[in-house]
Amino acid sequence: MKNPRALVMVVISIIIGLGAVVLASRWISHKAAVQSSKVVVAATDIDLGTPLSLRMLKVADWPSDSVPAGAFTDIKTLDTRVLKTSISRGEPVLESKLAPLGATGGLSAVIKEGNRAMTVRVNDVVGVAGFALPGNYVDIVVNTQDETIKAENANKSISKIVLEHILVLAVAQEQNRDETKPRVVNAVTLEVTPEQAEKLDLARSVGSLSLVLRNQIDNSSAATSGSTKKDLLSDVSRPEAVAPAKVAPQVKVVVKKRVVRHTAPAPKPEPYEQVEVVRGSTTTVEKF
Repeated sequence: MKNPRALVMVVISIIIGLGAVVLASRWISHKAAVQSSKVVVAATDIDLGTPLSLRMLKVADWPSDSVPAGAFTDIKTLDTRVLKTSISRGEPVLESKLAPLGATGGLSAVIKEGNRAMTVRVNDVVGVAGFALPGNYVDIVVNTQDETIKAENANKSISKIVLEHILVLAVAQEQNRDETKPRVVNAVTLEVTPEQAEKLDLARSVGSLSLVLRNQIDNSSAATSGSTKKDLLSDVSRPEAVAPAKVAPQVKVVVKKRVVRHTAPAPKPEPYEQVEVVRGSTTTVEKF
């Protein structure tokens, strides 16, 4: 080598560069390890009401500054716990998504404390063409006869919203809330309070039921008095008739001709007097 000094400088530069790369790699690895935590996540999609097993879960690294509240770090603590909502693959398992300790699997695990599950029969029309899916909210409308109407020959049919903001727990025997494709079924299971269960049972026994799908975040209440056939056919819903234009009354001038009647002058009295004289059957007039 003609310039051994240059060769030495090249070797030293390479060694320094490799050392910098190694140190930087170790620093980055250490920094990542410090800023991440271990969190239990779902290893596959899991439906609500399913008892968890160890093969359904796995531990994954999660940024330490964004670990959700209620997350778990030990898989064993989740064995046999029951989900009350569906979770997707890679989603953290949180305490808020689990049924209380000791709950068994199935639909009963997802019912809120104090509520009940009740099934009603539906068809493709009553069930909102299959769009009433688990996790949706519906209103219940009943069509029945209003017995408070006492008038004879009066139409007593009435439709009235009797329950509002009712959660659909399951359709048929399916309770998966991840599907969005409509399904036409013959039964829908609803979550109701005991008072709502009594009202719903009475409603389906006195008339026909219909489900009305509502917005997921709409919690408002609609205070309605029900609709009857009279309301359906009332003039209020018809377009207002155009009032005929007012026509000014025509004034008819009648000219009456004045008729002047000429009366004959009274006869002038004659300058003598006359006397009627009757002689038997003969009558004569004597003038004086």
